[in-house]
Amino acid sequence: MHILLTGATGYIAQRLLPVLLKRGHQVTCLVRNSSRFDSNKYGYQSHLQVVEADLMDSQSLLFIPKDIDAAYYLVHSMSSGNNFDGNESKSAENFSAAIEKTNAKQIIFLSGIVNSADLSKHLSSRRNVERILGEGKTPLTTLRAGIIVGSGSASFEIIRDLVEKLPVMIAPRWLHTKCQPIAIRNVIEFLAGVLLREDAFSQHFDIYGPDILSYKQMLLQFAAEPKLNSRIYIV
Repeated sequence: MHILLTGATGYIAQRLLPVLLKRGHQVTCLVRNSSRFDSNKYGYQSHLQVVEADLMDSQSLLFIPKDIDAAYYLVHSMSSGNNFDGNESKSAENFSAAIEKTNAKQIIFLSGIVNSADLSKHLSSRRNVERILGEGKTPLTTLRAGIIVGSGSASFEIIRDLVEKLPVMIAPRWLHTKCQPIAIRNVIEFLAGVLLREDAFSQHFDIYGPDILSYKQMLLQFAAEPKLNSRIYIV
């Protein structure tokens, strides 16, 4: 199968790409700057293609191959300043319109778990991207994950920095909030597992690990591994 992979220089896509290649798929990676993407480290050169395009520029998306079978949407605009939600909407609209001109039977989108009507700006933007992609003609499969645990993920690195640099933390009450973290290897299994499964078309799924923890418990468990004597006081 021919797969389009966006966000190919990002944390999730860099771990998904080797799995797709090992399974024999032809993968086209969509990147804004091809000089930042080292295709040689993945091998499988005959199965790997790089296309340079910007999701904010609809004209550049004309170079997307028409013979793709499915597309992964693994991009976000969190680093685009105060208007990241507007940029995310425009990117999703451009992407959806471009995919409709291909043979793709499915779009796969990784989002965040929505468990409250009062969403953060980030989750609200992710939910809006899901709505935009879902309104297109190509069936959408959305995987909604909570905190992704794995070296290199933003959540993981924040937790590690807090634990290693702050032996004593004075923290707000939201650290009592419950969450269900999920390991990066399981996220990749889900992303690869729903590929072109018709029973996953036009569906969304919450994905999470077995443990229900408060953020405080998660920090303390992380600190226990290297035997750091962390103390957290909730105010």
